[in-house]
Amino acid sequence: MSALLALYFVFAGVLAFTLLASGEALAVVMGAALLVLPLIGVWALVRELRFGVQSTRLADRLEAEGRMPDEPVATHPSGRAMREDAEAAFPRYRAEAEAEPEAWQSWLRLGIVYDACGDRRRARAAIREAIARERAERRAADGAREL
Repeated sequence: MSALLALYFVFAGVLAFTLLASGEALAVVMGAALLVLPLIGVWALVRELRFGVQSTRLADRLEAEGRMPDEPVATHPSGRAMREDAEAAFPRYRAEAEAEPEAWQSWLRLGIVYDACGDRRRARAAIREAIARERAERRAADGAREL
């Protein structure tokens, strides 16, 4: 899907430059718009790819630490967690994130449980918080090593 989107950006860019080169006022405006929209698209695509890479890296670390959410949860044939079981586990992880707000692990675990509950918006927000907390932890460790 990303490759198709990138191909679209290339074609839109070529068309944009053609319109800009025409010299007609309306075509120039349309060409400028066609340049701006793919740039926004590229920014969004890069942002999503970075999110995927960073969240996977943290999930791998969490799994290596043996701290992935471990409640037995029934699943659908697709492998997706049953919402009711995931929601029953949710209070534990929310309390953990509230008790340890600086720990990226607690935010990531909360995000995983939000995702299992089907709340994608909150899952992404919690995982973004985990990424930010882990980055701050790394910077603090790097700063301490420099001293």
